[in-house]
Amino acid sequence: MDGWIKTDKVRGRVTEDGALEIRCTGLTTQARYYKQLLREFFRNDFPEICPGQGDYDVHIIMDYTGDAPWMDLDNLAKALLDSVTGTAFIDDHQVARLLVERRAGDHEGIYMRVRSMDMATEACKQWRSRF
Repeated sequence: MDGWIKTDKVRGRVTEDGALEIRCTGLTTQARYYKQLLREFFRNDFPEICPGQGDYDVHIIMDYTGDAPWMDLDNLAKALLDSVTGTAFIDDHQVARLLVERRAGDHEGIYMRVRSMDMATEACKQWRSRF
């Protein structure tokens, strides 16, 4: 099993390194759609996880086909951060690093990875200790 919890439009998982990964299929220019979609996913389908303390690193990718959609990436980021507030972290002020990008792809959709900066630092230390 790949660890993904799936619904019609959303799938999510917690990776071995503790990151929360979310994928949404399809695109809309209405950023608030994602906020509601993901909040319902976390409320109804995803196992409850305790929001963490400390700083977080968030990476958001919007994949599109054809012409790039007319969507402000900052509005998309705000809607997605709001949707995981109370699930991944307590408040979105804990996001210390945020990367949001738009790229041409084979399928339309949204990908988001949320990871504790403490976990990222620990993973880096473990990697470096191998050398």
